[in-house]
Amino acid sequence: MAARLIDAGHQVTVWNRTARKAEPLLAQGAVSATTPAAAAGGSEFVFTMLASPDAVEEVVLGKGGIAEGSAAGSTLVEMSTIGPESVHELRSKLPVEVDMLDAPVLGSVPQAERGVLKVFVGGEPGTVERAMGLLETLGTVRHLGPLGAGASMKLVANSTLFALMTGLGEALTLADGLGLRQDDVLDILADSAIGVPVRSKRRFIESGSYPANYKLWLASKDGSLVMRADEAAGLDLRVARAAAAWLAAADRAGLGDLDYSAVVAQIRGTPAALPSDG
Repeated sequence: MAARLIDAGHQVTVWNRTARKAEPLLAQGAVSATTPAAAAGGSEFVFTMLASPDAVEEVVLGKGGIAEGSAAGSTLVEMSTIGPESVHELRSKLPVEVDMLDAPVLGSVPQAERGVLKVFVGGEPGTVERAMGLLETLGTVRHLGPLGAGASMKLVANSTLFALMTGLGEALTLADGLGLRQDDVLDILADSAIGVPVRSKRRFIESGSYPANYKLWLASKDGSLVMRADEAAGLDLRVARAAAAWLAAADRAGLGDLDYSAVVAQIRGTPAALPSDG
């Protein structure tokens, strides 16, 4: 995502909790900052894309954080998947003179590289308009409403991913129990209502090798955010609860660094691993 902004001609300053991960961007023309505050200093827009609500709070509000370095009139564009509750809590702790958008994305590394992410935006219309040129560099932008609406839509979208993938795992487990051949089952399901995840993850399922586009531990974290939203709204999302439980079990079983589709292996009791270097 940062590379897309650099390629579009924007002046980009970068900071990463793991410094070496930012090195390729420096070769493309980015400027390195020693702290989040230094990255934010003098910047009109500051983007955060981090793994969890705790990480976002540390980077934005902690010592040497973005809040310390942000100038009046600048805008924090929070793109992590942290849920609407954390978005509003973050806004409440930011300086009032700093604007904020929540803009989580749907898509993974390939979509980010091509600039075809789905960007779900929440915030004031004027702030969204000012940021639109930057956001459109990353993908297709949809303004969904006030602050928190983007984070809410990301949870809705993710809840369907988790239901489909765990549903596929249970369907294959049922097929195993009934003595059906895997290739026959996958052929049939590929042309059914669950066809998209079957076709996209079939080679992982058949090989037992799950290279990560969307790591399972992140999916488990996101499943927990769905359940937090469920509880806050007084709902009873039984399928979402079951899907979150399967993801959490797979994470506890040591599959966290694999693709989230490895939850299928957890449900079936089949081997799952990262691709071997050889």
